[in-house]
Amino acid sequence: MKELASLNSIASSQSTPFSHNIVPRVLSFYHHWKKIYGSMFVVWFGATPRLTVSDPALIREIFVLKSEFFEKNESPPLLRKIEGDGLLSLKGEKWAHHRKIIQPTFHTENLKLMIPMMVKSMEEALRELSDKMSDLGKFEIDVPNWFRNIVEDVIANVTFGSSFEDGRAIFELQAQQLCHANEAYHKFFVPGYRFLPTEKNKKCWELEKEIRRSLLKLIDGRRSTTTQWTRDSCPNDLLEVMIKACVKGRSHPMITPNDIVEECKTIFFAGLHTTSNLLTWTTVLLAMYPQWQEQAREEVLRVCSSRDTPSKHDIPKLKTMGMILNESLRLYPPAVATIRRAKVDTQLGNLQIPLGTELLIPILAIHHDSTLWCHDMHEFNPARFAKGVAHAVKHPMAFMPFGFGARRCIGQNLALLQAKLAVAMILQRFTFELAPSYQHSPSVQMLLHPRHGAPIVFRKL
Repeated sequence: MKELASLNSIASSQSTPFSHNIVPRVLSFYHHWKKIYGSMFVVWFGATPRLTVSDPALIREIFVLKSEFFEKNESPPLLRKIEGDGLLSLKGEKWAHHRKIIQPTFHTENLKLMIPMMVKSMEEALRELSDKMSDLGKFEIDVPNWFRNIVEDVIANVTFGSSFEDGRAIFELQAQQLCHANEAYHKFFVPGYRFLPTEKNKKCWELEKEIRRSLLKLIDGRRSTTTQWTRDSCPNDLLEVMIKACVKGRSHPMITPNDIVEECKTIFFAGLHTTSNLLTWTTVLLAMYPQWQEQAREEVLRVCSSRDTPSKHDIPKLKTMGMILNESLRLYPPAVATIRRAKVDTQLGNLQIPLGTELLIPILAIHHDSTLWCHDMHEFNPARFAKGVAHAVKHPMAFMPFGFGARRCIGQNLALLQAKLAVAMILQRFTFELAPSYQHSPSVQMLLHPRHGAPIVFRKL
């Protein structure tokens, strides 16, 4: 572990040119040890062996063919407190019950009903940006924070619906909690430190209590209005869907108020940062490559014109936009790796995997593998997705920005829909380029993000 920390420290301290070959920086341990041992090797974390697997055929066994023999490993205690004890961390029958309850909220047809709300949030943000522009018609903004605020509005609406204002206030508390966690994430780990009554720990404990107290109060308030709900009251927000499941099974509930609290925390953490990171990296890439920015703008203006906001009928027609988002997710996936643990002794390919062995799948490295993506794997080339994912890569398991199999990210449709809508509306109104102060420094802070921010200069069309 000491060697791993040293490799990461050296890699992150080095400056990065405007290159998309980021594996040596972001997954430095994998890049270093692969050159020595090959693509499959074992790292010991204390007494736990962790096998690195990057062969798509073996990954298919882990996620699809033999998924019942592997489970998601537990997140570190600090991260689990932030992400909630919801779909991200649940296992077995309870995970399956929760997934079944929550899934309908994220069906494409239900999400399409929320497009007017997404448009409204985006229009307000773009109007504020336009008002800030100087007489020269340009304005510089650090887009990660800007996108987080926009996405937070949408996630709060999807989660809380008519209780949006109360839900937004709760999410703001969770955002404060996340800031404290991010600070701790980069500090030297001292076992048991999170239990010490330091000022920051006490603040985190108080935030956790306030978040739980506020969510339970909101849930009780919504439960008291169950008699007012009708079958055709659409779209269903996530809170309503979960409360209905709680009320239906009073004797043997499939989901409890405490479960609902944890799922709300999970949706905020996963939904907010996955979508805002996708929007950030896509904007950075389009700023780097003005020819693709113009090509995407031409498509948006052809499909939607310069004045009409994109509708649910327009979104599927934005083919170039879909290619750009896929290429952004390939080069800069939100999660750079994922881990599974063997539940029993099992066989994986020609290997015997003992019970308890952890399997690390280096998503970022697979997305940058020349044997799977050809010689231009480090180049921004959305055209590779012109005929879909199946024709872009040599194995379908080599593209997995949202995971794969039964545990594929439940919010994938929401993230892609919101990203398409947001970028399309920006392209209708502005051109943009990297600010002179931009430093290309991809870094992992729970998810892949620009370490020094992403300042972008916007100009009115």
